[in-house]
This record gives sequence, C-alpha cells and structure tokens, in this order.
Amino acid sequence: MNMAADMLSHQSDSRRIDTGRIALNVRGKGTGPLMLFFHGITSNSAVFEPLMARLSHRFTTIAVDQRGHGLSDKPESGYEANDYADDIAALIRTLDRGPAILVGHSLGSRNSVTAAARNPELVRSVVAIDFTPYIETEVLDALETRVNAGDRLFENTKVVEAYLAARYPNIPADAIRIRAESGYRQVEGGLRPLASPTAMAQTAEGLRADLTQTYRDVTRPVLIVRGEQSKLVSAAALAKTSRLRPDLPVVVVPDADHYVNEVSPEITLKAITNFIDA
Repeated sequence: MNMAADMLSHQSDSRRIDTGRIALNVRGKGTGPLMLFFHGITSNSAVFEPLMARLSHRFTTIAVDQRGHGLSDKPESGYEANDYADDIAALIRTLDRGPAILVGHSLGSRNSVTAAARNPELVRSVVAIDFTPYIETEVLDALETRVNAGDRLFENTKVVEAYLAARYPNIPADAIRIRAESGYRQVEGGLRPLASPTAMAQTAEGLRADLTQTYRDVTRPVLIVRGEQSKLVSAAALAKTSRLRPDLPVVVVPDADHYVNEVSPEITLKAITNFIDA
C-alpha cells in the first residue's frame, strides 16, 4: 500500500510539550522504545507520518516540530546547532523514555548527530539522512536562496501544492499534499508558511557551521543515508565524511534526491530497520 495514503487513515496525536526550555509541538503514536523524528529546514513533523505509521508497532514514534517551525515556539534567536540539539536533549529528559533512537533529515540530521555528540547518554543511535560535513559553500548559498524565497503569501492550498511540486519535483504528489496541508496558516488574503522567516534565515546561516568536530566526537552508532541524486550532499562530501569516520555505515539510495524519506520511503524504512536490528 502507498505509505502516504496509508498514513491518512492513521493520523498521530498532536500535542505541545513544555520541556522547561522551549515548548515543542509533537505528533506521536505507538508503543515500545522511543524513536524521535526531526524534519528539514522550513518543514514540520507531518512529513514523517508515513514512516511512523510503519514503525509504530515496534516503537513509540514521535515526530517533532523543531524550534521556529510548525506549531512549536519561535524565539527571536537561538538557531545554531547546539540550540536545536539542546532542545532534543530537553525533550528526551521530559519524556523520560530514553535513550532514544533519533531519525533526522537534513537540518534534523545535523541536529540529531549534534545531540548525540553532546548527550550520548540520552541517545541510542542516529539515522542521519542527507546532511554531512563538507557541504560546499555554493550549495549552501543556493539552499539559503530557496529558503528565503518560500516566505510569501499563497492564495489557497492548491496554489501551495503547485508551488511545492515545482520546488520539489521528485517528491510524490501525496507527500506534497502532506506538506501543503500541514505547513501553512490562514492569514488575511490567503496562506503563509508556519515556519518563522526570521528563524529560517538564522537557521540557514547556522547550517554553514563546520560539522567535522561533531562527527569526530560522536560515539553513538550513526547510519549515514544519502540520496544518490542529492544536490545538497555531493558524492565528494560523502567520501570526505567516510574518510573522517570510516566506522560509520553508509546507505546510498538509488534514484533519490535530497528528500530521501519522502521520495523513497520504502527504502528508507528498510535502511532504518536493518540498522536498528544490526
């Protein structure tokens, strides 16, 4: 069955959790060991619903709107890697269900590895999807331009879907629909992104920080996943990362671009379960 279509009949419970440091909106389901999901920049927790639907029979799956995104708090500042990572640590402590498996895409990948490096006692392992050290400056320049262009007024959800389909040409229509229906708020004259433009600008700038020491420091098991056609993580960046940490397993997903978990959910699911079971 199509994963996104299957998800629509199994929506997760959504709620806000005050960690004492920040209030984070989460959606969760299932029972078992704790598995947390962290989205990419400008996105939100809903993009992980299809994966959660398939993993919730084994795990307590909780996807998080990270700071500045979705329905979580949006402070004026505090968008460096350590800020996001300390939110993760605070959430795990508040849930009191750790250590947790962290699954992160892009921004969420960087934040998850950083959290594991800073608080290894709270993390069981990390699935780091399509974000590594050594991303080229011109690639981050292009990302920043795309991020800042997304803050605009849209007439309705159909217009949002058309915009997202053009921006993410390889993401299937049902996954585009999840983004369109979950990532925008009604304002006068139409819809605007839930993600704070101030937060997105600071977050995009923060993605430029050198990640090599974090990868050197991390002691928990980390699976690196790259889309074979990714325009964010080049083959060269991945090769350098593997030279930095040759002990970390790598999965390259054929025909997938940067948005691996949305473009290739079945392979992503298999990679996660194989890694955990190993």
